[in-house]
Amino acid sequence: MKISIIGAGNVGSLAAMRIAADGLGDVLLIDIVKGLALGKALDLEDARPLLKSNYSIKGSDDIAQVADSDIVVVTAGLARKPGMTREELLLKNAQILKDVCLKIKELAQNAIVVIVTNPLDIMTFYALKVTGFKPNKLFGMGISLDTARFINLIAQELHLPATDIEALVMGAHGEGMLPLPSFAKVKGVKLDEFISDDKIKSLINNTVNRGAQIVANLGTGSAFFAPSAAIAAIVKTIVKDEKRTIGLCSYLNGQYGIKDTCIGVPCRLGKNGIEQIVELDLSKEELAVLTKSAAAVAQATSQILA
Repeated sequence: MKISIIGAGNVGSLAAMRIAADGLGDVLLIDIVKGLALGKALDLEDARPLLKSNYSIKGSDDIAQVADSDIVVVTAGLARKPGMTREELLLKNAQILKDVCLKIKELAQNAIVVIVTNPLDIMTFYALKVTGFKPNKLFGMGISLDTARFINLIAQELHLPATDIEALVMGAHGEGMLPLPSFAKVKGVKLDEFISDDKIKSLINNTVNRGAQIVANLGTGSAFFAPSAAIAAIVKTIVKDEKRTIGLCSYLNGQYGIKDTCIGVPCRLGKNGIEQIVELDLSKEELAVLTKSAAAVAQATSQILA
C-alpha cells in the first residue's frame, strides 16, 4: 500500500508520522520546498529504533513520485493567519490545488484522494472538477475533525472521558458547520439529560469557533495535532476496510435535498472509498441549517469555476 501525502507542513508531516507508525503502508511525503519533505522523512526514519517500529517513509520535492499511489492525501496550501477566515484562502489555495490535482490525475488515476486543503468543502468540489474522479474516490476530511472537537468540549464540560461521548457534526468545515446535539449521547443517554439548553448552545458556539481560537493562540499557522489524527483515522479506515461511518466532505447529488455540492455528512468508508452516504432523519430546523451551509459553499465555489 503506497500512501502519498502532498504538503510537508505541520499537518502533512505529522499525518505521515502517524500513518507510518501505525504500519498502514509505505509513506511518501512530498513538498515543493526543496529539501523540506526529505529532511522530515530522514528525521522520521531516525525515530524507528526508538519507537521499535520498522515503518517505511520517504521524502521528495518531485511530485512525479506520487505515481501509482493507492491513497493520496492533499494538505498543500496556505494556512490561516489570525483573523483570516477559511474563505479568504479561496483563490490562493485554488491555484495550488489545481496544479496538484492535475498531477494526481496524470500519475495516480486509481488512487483514493483525501482533500485537507482549506477552505475544505470548496476545495473538495474543485478537486473533483479538476480531476474528473468519481465522488466515492475523492472526498474531504472536514467534519471528522469538527466532531472530535465537539466530543472533546462535551467531555470537558461533564468531566468525563472523551470515549464516553458520541456526537456528530455536519455541514461545512468552518463557520457554517452544524453540531447536532440531538445526536449526541453520553454513555448511550441523550446529551440534554445532562446539560441545559443554554450550555448546549455554548458548546455549539465553542465548537464552531474552536479552529479560530487555536489559530489566534498559535499566532502563526493553524491546528495540526487533531487534523493529522483525523487524517490518520480516515486512512486507517480505508486500509483496514473497516466500513466505519465517519464524517466526510462528500459530493451530494440529491441526498438531504442538496445537489451538486460538497458538504460534510456521515459516510460509510472502506477500501473502495465512500460506500454509502448515510442520510439521517434531521429535524426541519437542522435540515434548514444544513441547506443554508451547502448554499454558501456552492456560492463560494462559483467564484473559482467562473
